[in-house]
This record gives sequence, structure tokens and C-alpha cells, in this order.
Amino acid sequence: MNSASKSTCVIITVLLAALSVSHAAEKAKPLDEAHKTSAVKLSNAAVKYLLTQKDAKGGWSMEQGANRPAITAMVLKVLLQHPDYDSSSPVVVAGFKTLMTYRKADGGFYEPNVGLPNYTTSIAIMAMVAANNPKFKPDIEKAVKFLRTQQIRPGDTTPKGDKVKKGEGFDGGVSYGKHGRPDGSNQQMWIQAMSDAGVKADDPDMKRATAFMLRLQNRKESNDADYIQEGPNDGGFIYALGESKAGPWRNGRGLRSYGSLTYAGFKSMLHAGMGRDDPRVKSAFRWIRRYWRLDSNPNLPKLQSQQGLFYYYQVFAKALRAWGESEITDTKGVKHNWRHELIDALAQRVGKDGSWINKGSSRWNEGNPVLATCFATLALQETLK
Repeated sequence: MNSASKSTCVIITVLLAALSVSHAAEKAKPLDEAHKTSAVKLSNAAVKYLLTQKDAKGGWSMEQGANRPAITAMVLKVLLQHPDYDSSSPVVVAGFKTLMTYRKADGGFYEPNVGLPNYTTSIAIMAMVAANNPKFKPDIEKAVKFLRTQQIRPGDTTPKGDKVKKGEGFDGGVSYGKHGRPDGSNQQMWIQAMSDAGVKADDPDMKRATAFMLRLQNRKESNDADYIQEGPNDGGFIYALGESKAGPWRNGRGLRSYGSLTYAGFKSMLHAGMGRDDPRVKSAFRWIRRYWRLDSNPNLPKLQSQQGLFYYYQVFAKALRAWGESEITDTKGVKHNWRHELIDALAQRVGKDGSWINKGSSRWNEGNPVLATCFATLALQETLK
């Protein structure tokens, strides 16, 4: 072969390789232009709506000022994840000024007469981290220390008066109060906040929090509780020890796994540094593939299926972005681009003013448009990351 022929072959090889890479990149592209445009449009309209709901004090709340610190922090996170705002934006500065009025000497953010210290402080940490402003570093550190004090430890007393034992029951859990019954929703918020603040997966408190979360997984091989041994063994998650918001499993003794808590548990395992080959992670992912849907909160009984829908959308998006795959193949072999399907689901449900409200169920405050819009927008923002 002469030198000209060799040069031609090299050029062809390079072009073919470039085309191959280009095709692979296009195939792996997580978001097409149409869906990206839709997500941006929906997000912009949602932010515009939320700005109309700001109160005279510069914060946000539900009806009659309820849950102002939590809702204010949630809206701040929405704004800070939008390209038009940062920590110096006047509306953000005013929002943080309001949020800081709920900061306590112990480092937590809450209203003493309302409670919810774990939940509210977790959201406040997420907002401060999203601000990416060094001035919040001391407040984040104090809030993290506060969350550590809220974790249930061996020797603490349960609401029934029992002593918590190491590695069992309530140990490592967090609740709405300090020594109340821990649950998977507060737990995933706590783990998310600690992770956002830079607490490592091998931190002792994180490991104990993860161990508690795993006690909510319907997996007989790693969970010896009676209600798990009698349950579906499907890898999904329930709400609390001995309780599922989805009710009993078909035998009346086990407990039914459901979508929002399964994605919360799946996300928490990933934040805990558990690998893809871990059988508990694989079991939860198999549940996700089996019960794939976005028209309802998966595997809730039909009459309850719309409950917690927007909360579900948020943990769905966070969990799957953490998983790192744009396309999920369900157990029937159907491929799903989770970003596209989530954007389509939210586009079908948005109101004319850019807000969302759960028309199928007002349970868990999703009849409130500010809360539902925050959940929906946070989910959308995950699709754009």
C-alpha cells in the first residue's frame, strides 16, 4: 500500500471513529432538546408563581403562615438552583433573613411550638449548601451538630418507655421530634442533609442512620423482623418499623412496599456509599424496575394511589440522578428515559399559573400549591442537572 492509500485509510478510520463517538454520545444523551425546553419553561413558570406567594416578611409558608421555616428553605433551594438567582439576589437575601429568625442557639432551625426540628433543620441545611456562600459555613456546621443530637441512640427511651438497644429497633433513627418514633421520610431527609453538608458515608452516625433505614426494607435475607419475614420480600421499603402507609400485604400480616419510600430508601443507600453490587441495592433497584410508573405513587392501593404523588416525583428524580443512568429497563424489557417521562408527567399536571397541586389527594399537605410546586420544581431541576 502506498503512502497516499495509507493516509486515506487513516483519515477514514478517524472519521468512522468520530462518527461512532458522536452516535454513542447522542444515544447516551440524557435529555433531548424538546424535553429540555419543556423543563426550562415549566421551571421558569413555577419560579414566577412562587415569587407571587412571598409574604411581607420575605418568606414563604402554607396556609396562615404554617411551616414558614421549612417552606421558606424549600423555596430558597428552588431559587438557588435556578440560573437567574444566587445568594446575592435580593429575594434570596430576604428569604434567608426570614429563615435565620428560626435559627436556635442549639444550631437547629424550627418553631418550638410546632416542632419538626429534624425535618426543618434538614431542609435549612440543603438551602444553605445550595447558596454556595462561605458565610453560611458556621451555620451549616452548627446545624449538622444539631442533627446529630436528634439521632436516637442506645439507652434512649422510646415513646413506650423501652430502652433502645444497640443495633436494633430505633437505634440510628430520627423522628419528627427527638425521641419519637423514627420513620423513613425523616430518615431520608436527615441522610440527604448530612450528605449535602459533606458528611462522609463512613461517618459513624451516617452508618447508624443507614442501618436504621435498612430495617425498613422488605428483604428477608437481611431483615429478620416478623412483619418482614411475613411480607412480600420484594426489596421495597415501608414507612416505619411495623408500619406501611400502603397498608398490609395480601396475607394481612406482612407490610406492603410503596414508591415514595422505596425511592427514598434507594437514594439513602446510594448516599451511604453502598455499591451497585450490594444485594440490598440490587433488590431495591429490581423493585423500581418492577413497579415503574409515573401516573401514581407506585404500589399504593388504588384508592390511595395519588397520595404523596409530588413527594414521590422529587425522591424519584433525586434517586435516579444519584443512580447515574438516563435509561431504566423495566422487568418487562421496556426502556424508560426517566427524565423525559417525569417532565411529561409534570407537564400534564401543571396549572395555568405555573403551579402544581395534587388534585387526586390533599393528604400530606399536597393540596397546598406552594408545597406541591416546590416538590415538582425540585424534581424538574434534577432532570436538568
